[in-house]
Amino acid sequence: MGPNVNDRLHALNLLVARSRFGKWHRLEGSGAKRERVGSKFTTEIRAGLATFFAMAYIIAVNASIASDSGGTCVCPGTADDPVCDNDTDYLACVEVVKRDLVTATAAIAALTTFCMGLFANMPIGLAPGMGLNAYFAYQVVGYHGSGSVSFPLAVTAVFVEGWIFIGLSILGIRQWLARAIPTSIKLATGAGIGLYLTIIGLYGSAGLGVITGATATPVDLSGCDTQYAGDAELCSHHKMTSKTMWLGIFCGGFVTALLMLYRVKGAIIAGIALVSIISWPRTTDVTYFPYNEAGQSRFDFFKNVVAFHKIEKILTAQEWNVSSIPGGSGQFWLALVTFLYVDILDTTGTLYSMAKFAGLMDKRTGDFEGSATAYIVDAGGIVIGSLFGTPPVTAYIESGAGISEGGKTGITAMVTGICFFISLFFAPIFASIPPWATGSTLIIVGSMMMSSVAEINWSYFGDAIPAFLTIAVMPFTYSIAYGLIAGIITFMILNTFAHVLDKLTNGRIVPDNYHKRDGWSWRMAMGVAMVFLPPWMVRLVVHRKRRFWEADEAEGAKIIEANSSTDQAAAGHGAILLEVQSETSAKSSKQKQIN
Repeated sequence: MGPNVNDRLHALNLLVARSRFGKWHRLEGSGAKRERVGSKFTTEIRAGLATFFAMAYIIAVNASIASDSGGTCVCPGTADDPVCDNDTDYLACVEVVKRDLVTATAAIAALTTFCMGLFANMPIGLAPGMGLNAYFAYQVVGYHGSGSVSFPLAVTAVFVEGWIFIGLSILGIRQWLARAIPTSIKLATGAGIGLYLTIIGLYGSAGLGVITGATATPVDLSGCDTQYAGDAELCSHHKMTSKTMWLGIFCGGFVTALLMLYRVKGAIIAGIALVSIISWPRTTDVTYFPYNEAGQSRFDFFKNVVAFHKIEKILTAQEWNVSSIPGGSGQFWLALVTFLYVDILDTTGTLYSMAKFAGLMDKRTGDFEGSATAYIVDAGGIVIGSLFGTPPVTAYIESGAGISEGGKTGITAMVTGICFFISLFFAPIFASIPPWATGSTLIIVGSMMMSSVAEINWSYFGDAIPAFLTIAVMPFTYSIAYGLIAGIITFMILNTFAHVLDKLTNGRIVPDNYHKRDGWSWRMAMGVAMVFLPPWMVRLVVHRKRRFWEADEAEGAKIIEANSSTDQAAAGHGAILLEVQSETSAKSSKQKQIN
């Protein structure tokens, strides 16, 4: 850029910073208290676009996964076709549900991300969570409604969870709950969900179709063409012949991985786009619009290109008759508790990780500015999202892409939210992305989440065995809930026994490497009041400060990075953070010198 352009950009940044809008978002040069050093309006816009391109894949992926639940469509089922895989009327209904979910995903991501930027002033994007959507679709509701809980009851569980989160956020208990969970279980949860997503990516309904269920073994190699997929005998003679599978592996998998290898931004969405474009012509063997009833319906909607699809099947689908669940309401409450637990780990950990990465943590309080507001926005998004028919909303670690571009304020999130809003009017494009285009994406996301395994304390069996069980049971039982239950119960039994025996023998009988165990405590670093009360309530109740919504001078005089490894470990997608940090360390140091 020439000097004139730079001067104009500088003038624009200064003009916006000095406006009321700039002061609200604490841009550098705004004169506001605790202004965000290095934040500029034009940089925030660029950062918001980077976050959107890193997150945009969720529109297609969430719609593909969540629609496998069947939504509110009713599967009549027969002995030959119990899940209605060959029922054209049912599949047409599911196709409408998928379009509904494209609209719902884009809408809730736009609303919550924009509100996160406007009210909490944080550069963080939100959308229906990966892993939670798979648990919602395949374990709670079940493929085509074959699970123990109906779709209306499942979104009711999400609705209730959101209100519980609002209460926990107002009382400040979310941070405490995240700290009270053992570190090994936190780290293992992210890795276990990564393997869970990988199995979904390898399977056929929402992925590549590389594996399938079997009789002699739990799973078997598949990769059969459509005409053989329903017949195990025929499929056994035509393994790995599916053209769509190979298209997804090479163009969606290897191309995306190579782009990521060279740090190309938007690599995931580029891979999805490439496979989709190849799959759209109707005259090829890999078309997503074959000349049949289902293919014609998809193609007719796709031809609109720009259109707003109104949510038809899943809007406000809540059902409050919990007693209607066959065999009792236990599965409903299990789903509710699991949503709550995983969200505590995922959202709370991601918010703290991203705040730390952006340099917005306060070392003295161990908190970040606007944390209570950020929690309430997230919890409110869960409630509203359930009314739209989506799985629980959560903060996204992909927000690190925007932060690495220099995003430090809520303007970044507002720009991302506006981009999601614009995508609402391209529903025909997002609804026409085939499952083999997103299958490799799920595997790649799973691989990134697995890097948290390196942080697990493998030297002490009291931490290692519960962590391993958490990781293994999730994909093997196809349930996030069972993995968490196995890990937590094992941790409690092993470590309670070791602790009691240690005390009874006065330290003479202790496990091997007992001194290397991870520390665990339910206590918070800020004293008794901060265990159950958020900072704003401490100011109101303890210090009786009239302007309790404002941080104390000593509390917020210096916003710096905090050494909070426990919070970073809590992020469900926290594995990606290490990659983002290493990618941008040189860039960040150079940017600080320029500023």
